[in-house]
Amino acid sequence: MNSNDCQLAEREILLGHECTSINATENGVTVTANITREGKHVEKKFQCNFVVGTDGAGSTVRNLLGIGMCGKRDLQKLISVHFMSQELGQYLIEEKPGMLFFVFNTEAIGVIVAHDLKEGEFVLQVPFYPPQQKFEDFSSTMCEKLIFKLVGRELADINVLDVKPWVMHAEVAEAFLACNNRIILAGDAAHRFPPAGGFGMNTGIQDAHNLAWKLASVLERIAPPSFLSTYETERKQIAVFNTELSVQNFKAAMEVPAALGLDPSIANSVHRTINGTFGSFLPSNLQRVVLDGIFSIGRLQLSDSLLNETNPIGSSRLSKLRQIFDQGKSLQLQFPAEDLGFRYSKGALVSEGDSSWTPQETPTGRRRDYVPSSDPGSRLPHMDIQLLSPLFSKDTFSTLDLVSGDKVEFLLIIAPVKESYQLARAAFKVAEEFKVAVKVCVMWREKASADDGFVGSEKTLLPWRNFVDVIGADWWELCGMTDRGAVLVRPDEHIAWRAKSEIDGDPFLVLRKVFCAILGI
Repeated sequence: MNSNDCQLAEREILLGHECTSINATENGVTVTANITREGKHVEKKFQCNFVVGTDGAGSTVRNLLGIGMCGKRDLQKLISVHFMSQELGQYLIEEKPGMLFFVFNTEAIGVIVAHDLKEGEFVLQVPFYPPQQKFEDFSSTMCEKLIFKLVGRELADINVLDVKPWVMHAEVAEAFLACNNRIILAGDAAHRFPPAGGFGMNTGIQDAHNLAWKLASVLERIAPPSFLSTYETERKQIAVFNTELSVQNFKAAMEVPAALGLDPSIANSVHRTINGTFGSFLPSNLQRVVLDGIFSIGRLQLSDSLLNETNPIGSSRLSKLRQIFDQGKSLQLQFPAEDLGFRYSKGALVSEGDSSWTPQETPTGRRRDYVPSSDPGSRLPHMDIQLLSPLFSKDTFSTLDLVSGDKVEFLLIIAPVKESYQLARAAFKVAEEFKVAVKVCVMWREKASADDGFVGSEKTLLPWRNFVDVIGADWWELCGMTDRGAVLVRPDEHIAWRAKSEIDGDPFLVLRKVFCAILGI
């Protein structure tokens, strides 16, 4: 390979390539990458219409573009140890099955994350306090000893695979788009959270879900490039909210060690004091001795002689610990209201005005239940439905299955009434004008059979055939609407527009205006 422009096959993954520069013009983007082959550096240039930077928290794409981050920096420095031990995995399967193990004892403190108990794959996270502690100190041998202290036994088959330092931040990129929307940030490149609650993975998947149909719409010339601005409009508000929520959840997790007399904020204050006060005159080796000594004294708070019911201090701490768990104030792992119930307030949708918009609650770190909603910007509510046909089947599927997963197709849900059928016919005509696919779902309240003379919606909707008749008895009640209304769903399963009841005016003109607003045309 030489420095000439390179062609990429569809879905091709290039391993070992490092992005070194990105140059955008009105016509596209040139990405320069380096690769080492047989000891020689080879430069490649790739011509792209768009570049999506999903290259992690330390994103090269973001840094090359000079996009800054806003939020809380340096919440905690940590060392991550990736290791294998089937012996430990088998023990935990039999005695203490789980995914997260927060270990506090007089010899060590750390969090062990079980990636695969059966295979014995784990990641250990331990606090890291440089410059007194050095990354080089965390050799494989030292990490093995640390793991033995945490699990309370030696493991004959332990194998340390990797050791890396990292810094916990809670930040959101100042911009998700650059260079006339040709360069896009998603996932950890756009936002980085404390690993508390799965927000990094869930928010990143939501980014991709939101972006995919919009990028496809632009590439298929359904929408103009400016349409991609709705990606940042919609996703940034969610990222900011989830950032604060992850911080609150991280603080909740720290309530447990604080109740035991091991307040992490005190440990960090001690570290800052050593850096600021003693750092100016104490040699580094003595600083390390002071830090280790203070932390050793701190871990004595966990000794059996102190932490028991007969000791007044220990009894009080244990009581506070039970209270935290009983009231559900520790680390939360499930956030259905945020993972499923997030709502876009503006963007590629038609809002119903300020009266319908209720701001999200201030993040508290506490679990809230998911409440289905048909408000524009919300995720399409799930309900089990059945296909309605002469050959009636009892098999059920979800309303979410009505949304196509492999093409840019909108879904219009109506009831089998005259005015709604007129709306559906208008939707097909508008879709033809905008060169976008539309599927119509006719939601019936009860089943019908061929014996009843049932012919479904075919006679009413022909010559269009992209429709389906289903039974969803309580659908309109779930949506808080009458069966004279309609719901228009985007390809990412979020509601783009709705009419709570029968619409006024020409349905073609109404829907044409709706699609213009959604697609930015």
